[in-house]
Amino acid sequence: MPLDGVMLGFVARELNSKLKDGRIDKIIQPERDELQLLIRAQGQNHRLVISASANAARIHLTQESQTAPLEPPMFCMLLRKYIGGGRILGFRQIDGDRILEMDVSSLSELGDPVIRTLVVEIMGRHSNILLLTPGRTIIDAARHVDESISRVRQIQPGFPYERPSMKGKLSPDDLTVEQLAEKIETLDLPAAKAISALLSGFSPQASEELVSYLGVNPELPLSAYGSAEISQKIVDYLNHLPDRRPCIVIYSEENIPKDVYPFPQMHLKNAVLREIESPSEALELFFREKNRGERLKQHISGIAHTIKNNIERCERKIAIQEDALKNADRMEEYKKRGELIQANLYLIEKGATVAEVPDYYSETCETIKIPLDPALSPAQNAQRYFKLYQKARGAKKLAGEQKEKAENELLWLEQMEDDLRKCSDLKGVEELRQMMVSAGYIREKMTRSKPRKEPLSLPIKILSSDGIEIEIGKNAMQNEQLTMHALGHETWLHAQKMPGSHVIIHSETVPEQTLMEAAQLAAYYSKGVHSSGVPVDVTLRRYIKKPGGTPAGFVIYTHQKTLYITPDESLVRSLKVLRA
Repeated sequence: MPLDGVMLGFVARELNSKLKDGRIDKIIQPERDELQLLIRAQGQNHRLVISASANAARIHLTQESQTAPLEPPMFCMLLRKYIGGGRILGFRQIDGDRILEMDVSSLSELGDPVIRTLVVEIMGRHSNILLLTPGRTIIDAARHVDESISRVRQIQPGFPYERPSMKGKLSPDDLTVEQLAEKIETLDLPAAKAISALLSGFSPQASEELVSYLGVNPELPLSAYGSAEISQKIVDYLNHLPDRRPCIVIYSEENIPKDVYPFPQMHLKNAVLREIESPSEALELFFREKNRGERLKQHISGIAHTIKNNIERCERKIAIQEDALKNADRMEEYKKRGELIQANLYLIEKGATVAEVPDYYSETCETIKIPLDPALSPAQNAQRYFKLYQKARGAKKLAGEQKEKAENELLWLEQMEDDLRKCSDLKGVEELRQMMVSAGYIREKMTRSKPRKEPLSLPIKILSSDGIEIEIGKNAMQNEQLTMHALGHETWLHAQKMPGSHVIIHSETVPEQTLMEAAQLAAYYSKGVHSSGVPVDVTLRRYIKKPGGTPAGFVIYTHQKTLYITPDESLVRSLKVLRA
């Protein structure tokens, strides 16, 4: 666990050393459950991030600045009112658990000094941020908890603040050997589980590390080693915890941070790790990568939902227009009926429901029956059919135009959907979101400051087996930039008649192996990635044109040849990546 009671103790000591007596200059709330405080302390500016996110609850110093929303949330405005401009008196961890309190001295409405407390509870989905009066009454909280959510502990403005229950655990801060020995005697649990059950704030990982330090069998109860002796070792360990350093970040085989600890761990002998002196820096490194992945999923999810809804809308629209075109096919029949009635007016009696007239359009000139409206004269019936003909002809033209427009929109949306699948970072997602904003599918975000215009992200660059560079566009904008800036003699590839990446081989002479690898990339980075026999068109850049008024990435081309490729992920993964 990245931020258990043990790790929070190290963070609290760091915050006290760097932020005590500091002034809170600014408070922003970039997310519903996240705050960032700008603090001036010891002649330096610091950023303190406080999050009550279920998956990333934390408090630590950070280098990353956040953008304030156009309208600050109510909780943010309340914090600005009560502790903005205040002086931090200090941080304290409560009973070694995942609760940190920050006392702030500020002025009351009458100008008198008053001390209020900001409480940070780091407890998974129950995490919260609360502001208390000097009498420990809740002024407000990031999350309100009423009786329908919890009958045990309610969090509402005006309620007295009650700390979460310690469930009979001992506080590591003021623990005595006698207290611990008495508890150990009554606890018949394996050593690692016993420590978690005995000591407040000790996660399973912290308990496992203490077991390794004690050198005991984790499956045997602690009492097997003598309650007094083992209690003395545990108390000594706790007393020397603040002296241990540096922090370590553990990495997975994919070189992604997967855990963080306040000091080197004896029970992790072969772990790939990085040592970092500052607890805040270690936590920031861990949560930056974790949040990057989670934020990427969240941003992709929202855009994917919008694209999916609009694709379904286009498909419904195309189906409606196809039905309209089928109905419009009767327009020639309406015209024929009108002309036959008009040519045989003398044969039709007024008030008739059916006209039996010779069909001059038939070689045999047989008699046909035409339904009539008895309320109309024969001439008026003829005009009625001519009007139906004109209406059907107009509907056919409109339906054809609307169908073509919907089909083009569908192609663009399917390209966006495929581009979104290939997004691997927030910058790529933001570029795609901006294209959706420009097209009117997503509203632009409202912020106080004008967003900086970031340079476009770059296409993927691969080195073929023959040592030739190949570039692959990751979205429509990159496709256009890549293709339009390629040289006339360079080779261009794209999956035929489906959304996909533009691929450019940067060479005038293309060996067969390089061509097949580029074709693999074009098939792999297309909607046909899970298909077999994907047709991939190959031509030179000089034979590609972009029609005016078409969306980004849309081109027409000639002189192509077609390769049929079954995407092979292992082959694509084996190629050397120069730029991801």
